[in-house]
This record gives sequence, structure tokens and C-alpha cells, in this order.
Amino acid sequence: MYAILGLVLGVALGIWLQPSLPPQVQPYLPIAIVAALDAVFGGFRSYLDRLFDDRVFVVSFVSNVLIAALIVWVGDLIGVGAQLSTAVVVVLGIRIFTNAAAIRRKLFHA
Repeated sequence: MYAILGLVLGVALGIWLQPSLPPQVQPYLPIAIVAALDAVFGGFRSYLDRLFDDRVFVVSFVSNVLIAALIVWVGDLIGVGAQLSTAVVVVLGIRIFTNAAAIRRKLFHA
């Protein structure tokens, strides 16, 4: 219940305050969001499998975001940032859809 309340409050504050990011950070935001979604879907899947551990979730969430941003940052340094961004999105997208399929099978027995 607290998680849903926190999510609603965070979205409302974001809409109300309309924070801005420095231009240097903006290319990493979509990658960070996809990495965070991967952790959220993985956490929900493990919750449905009764294997959820909050410490594992937090570590997974933070490390996914940092590793994905680091990969894109290194790609920017060597001049292939767009290609590595695409690679990160594809890999994490596959993981998200795999977790979504497992969640669907668990919830709907299909």
C-alpha cells in the first residue's frame, strides 16, 4: 500500500513541479527508465513466485540503472553512444517482455 501511495505521490509531484534535467544528463534518462522498469517487472515476477527479497530488489534496481547508464556513457566517450543505447534498450526490453510473459502466465494461468 505504501508503495502505491509513494508512486502516486511521486508522479503528482513530478507533474506539479515539472523538474528539468541538465542537457548532459538527458540522453541517459530513457535508458535509466528502461533499466528501472526491468527491475520492477523482475521484482513483481519474483513476488508472484514467492521469492521476493527487498534487499535484492533495491540492489537490482540501483545496479541496473547505474550499469545501463555506464554502458551508454562509455559508448558516448568512444563515439558509439547511440548504438550502445539501442543495445541496452533491446536487451532490457527482451528481459521486460520475458518477465511480463511470466507474470501473465502466473496471473492468468495461460
